[in-house]
Amino acid sequence: MYKKLIPFALAAFLSLPTLADEASVKKAVEAKIGGPVTSVTKTTYLGLYEVYADGQVLYTDEKVSALLIGSLIDGKTMRNVTTERMQKLTAIKFSELPLANAIKQVRGDGKRVFASFEDPNCGYCKKMAKEIAKLDNVTVYTFLYPILSPDSLEKSNQIWCASDRVKAWNDWMVDGKAPAGKGDCDTTAIKTTLETGRKLAINGTPTIFFADGERVPGAIPLARIEQKLAQTPSSGK
Repeated sequence: MYKKLIPFALAAFLSLPTLADEASVKKAVEAKIGGPVTSVTKTTYLGLYEVYADGQVLYTDEKVSALLIGSLIDGKTMRNVTTERMQKLTAIKFSELPLANAIKQVRGDGKRVFASFEDPNCGYCKKMAKEIAKLDNVTVYTFLYPILSPDSLEKSNQIWCASDRVKAWNDWMVDGKAPAGKGDCDTTAIKTTLETGRKLAINGTPTIFFADGERVPGAIPLARIEQKLAQTPSSGK
């Protein structure tokens, strides 16, 4: 929807009178972009309104005279306000994830918990898998999310149908040993994961969810995972 929007540039102009409230701004933006807007929130910066739509944050003024896309940085603290808001706007309820459809790995006491959506042919996922293998006292739920190629689906099915899914996953992602079994078991879990991913607007792998619901797209360093796990209350396994 927003492919024509240029980062940090004026993307659309409207000749409109001053709009009175967030609802009016929402209606005007929806009319311009031709799609639904999830939320509109007045910011404390330059009279701008934050517009959350189609999984990203835009900014506009009260007249909707322009739409801006890009990061908003607080001039005093140099905080990335947009990144902080995205963490809140894209958060989920961890308890609502269909954990039975994931590969469950428990190490040590398993008290620290997080989940990830991964494609078996994702290079960043493989890199992260090697990092995750170093974690202890953790429960990791890995959702097979084959979105990169038909081979991704084939490998996902083979891993899911293995007698030891954890071993089959780690053999491939960490050691590069391709799954050799057939993918002819009940793979409804993978189909359900694809549906879940679409509902959660997961467009890339890996995508991590911590127990407090925070979403982190992309692979992150082990130190960042450890830091987040230390800050996050454990979730029921």
